[in-house]
Amino acid sequence: MEIVINKYGSSLQKSGKLFKIFSDGNETKISPKRASSVIISNGVSVSSDAVMMALRNNIEIYILDKYGNPIGRFWHARMGSTVKIRRAQLLSSTDANGLKFGLKWINGKFENQIKFLKNMQNRRTRLSSEIQEAVESISEIQEKMNKLEGNIDEIRNTILGLEGSAGRVYWNIFGKFIPNSFVFNGRSYRPAEDEINAIINYGFGFLYRIVEKGIILSGLDPYIGFIHSDNYNKISLVFDVIEKYRIWVEDCIISMLSKKLLKKSYFEKWSNGYYLNDEGKKIFIPIFNEYLDKTILHKNRNIQRRNIIQLELHSFAKELLKEYYEK
Repeated sequence: MEIVINKYGSSLQKSGKLFKIFSDGNETKISPKRASSVIISNGVSVSSDAVMMALRNNIEIYILDKYGNPIGRFWHARMGSTVKIRRAQLLSSTDANGLKFGLKWINGKFENQIKFLKNMQNRRTRLSSEIQEAVESISEIQEKMNKLEGNIDEIRNTILGLEGSAGRVYWNIFGKFIPNSFVFNGRSYRPAEDEINAIINYGFGFLYRIVEKGIILSGLDPYIGFIHSDNYNKISLVFDVIEKYRIWVEDCIISMLSKKLLKKSYFEKWSNGYYLNDEGKKIFIPIFNEYLDKTILHKNRNIQRRNIIQLELHSFAKELLKEYYEK
């Protein structure tokens, strides 16, 4: 289970062999054997004893900002993997394999978007023709992208341009799935211009930490990417990989809207935009965790969604080793 503490003034401490949580005047004790990670936001105090107990039990502690983006974490200092994986990753980012590996995640995103839209086509029959048009447009862009050749540094802008075109098509049709009680005029980031973008941004931030953890546990370096260029302190590989899994946030949010589980009261508007408030986080986090824990068919196996990320990253690490060290 994930321990989520996001109420301002709450605290996490160590009590004997248990975590002790104070929040809203209530005290809860949880065994570290039951915890997989601890998520805290601003305004929460954590004792060093609680941090050490978490690390000794291989429990990561994530610090999120109010938008849900991870801004720091505590985890064990040992990398626990062979340097060959990271060396192969660096080599591939500068040779012909960079394009192949970079498109791997974008293709996954396109395929998942098309699958999602076809599913929505069965549920929103009045939008069938518009959805079909969007599916065909994204498929055409995917086909163009897969015909690209050359050095990834030379064609990166072309890739990002095609990806941007597909994104405009996708978000335009996505907006038609939003009920009239909410406003959605396309994607906006930080700050979010409306409630739907606020919860999408928060969900993506929540997903970032899962992807980054999977990358590190697979022995990969989160800072060596392919499509997203390398800049100081930029987790480029996380930005590449997460593209394939963003659809889970979007699908979960559409499901919440269809079940009328989202309310205007879950959001706050500041001068610079909207964000998900504590009440909204309390609703969204367990629903999204339940969504990630759901078992689905993946390559002829029944696997929890969150474990698919780890399996595919381990597979990618093995692919890198095979490409550079096992020929």
